[in-house]
Amino acid sequence: MLCRSAVFRYARRFFTITATLALGSFNTFADENDLNSQQVQRGAYLLRAAGCVACHTNPEHNGIFLAGGRALKTPFGTFYTPNITGDPTHGIGNWTESDFVTAMTQGVAPNGTHYYPVFPYTAYSGITATDLTDMWAYLRAVPSSLTSNREHDIKFPFSIRLTNWAWKLMFFRPTTYRADLTRSPEWNRGSYLVGTLGHCGECHTPRNIFGAIKSRYAYAGTKHGPGGEKIPNITPDQETGIGDWTQNDVTWLLQTGFLPDGDVVGSSMADVVEHSTSHLTAGDQSAIAVYLKSLTPIYKQMPTKKGPAEDNINNW
Repeated sequence: MLCRSAVFRYARRFFTITATLALGSFNTFADENDLNSQQVQRGAYLLRAAGCVACHTNPEHNGIFLAGGRALKTPFGTFYTPNITGDPTHGIGNWTESDFVTAMTQGVAPNGTHYYPVFPYTAYSGITATDLTDMWAYLRAVPSSLTSNREHDIKFPFSIRLTNWAWKLMFFRPTTYRADLTRSPEWNRGSYLVGTLGHCGECHTPRNIFGAIKSRYAYAGTKHGPGGEKIPNITPDQETGIGDWTQNDVTWLLQTGFLPDGDVVGSSMADVVEHSTSHLTAGDQSAIAVYLKSLTPIYKQMPTKKGPAEDNINNW
């Protein structure tokens, strides 16, 4: 049943989307022709598909668009997303396109330091060169913000940046996206959106004690998601996943946040719908549904202290 809080949330979503689109029409360091170019428009679309808006904007504290500050709580401590506007001091205004590509695909900052894998460069490493160029073009057109970045609050020894280099040696293998010629164009588009650009596996897959993804359980959900949330199984397992969902059920959720039973998604997934998947084209939403329904079903029951009837609601 749609509760009053959900109604207010979806009303807020409508006004947030409207305001964001209006905000995106301004520009501090790109001329009007650049803003109206197809490249910048594609970049704006890709930035939402990649989840950047949801992570790098902090609406709960009236944060400025893409100015960072959102807290990401993990078993290793709390990370705060950075300012990725064009401010040269607090943002990425002094970056080059090469700096941006290196950060996205290798997890290395312009000064040579290694990013924590809470930044999903592990998935982004497969983003195509054309998409990265378009994303960079859009970021150059985003209004700059003077918002300062917050220091991460991380437990020792993970607070030592050198551990990121060691983590990469053990767990990071850059990928190059290649279409599967035995599959349909729609399936391949869904694979790219889910596995690379949308990095769905980063949240929907359990991790080992070092924070690396357990690939054998890809998309099977985890009880240790962002902020300590239980993240649901999105493989087509009949009992613990989305096996009884239709493709229309999946696309409807991506568009509106409504589950097949009429309830609505909450927590971090509500932000994903509001700032990312609801902005995708119908074709891309359908491609995601096609891909998810094609995955190998994985049975993975979520441990919980609550009753079975509350389990599915909690997971979403």
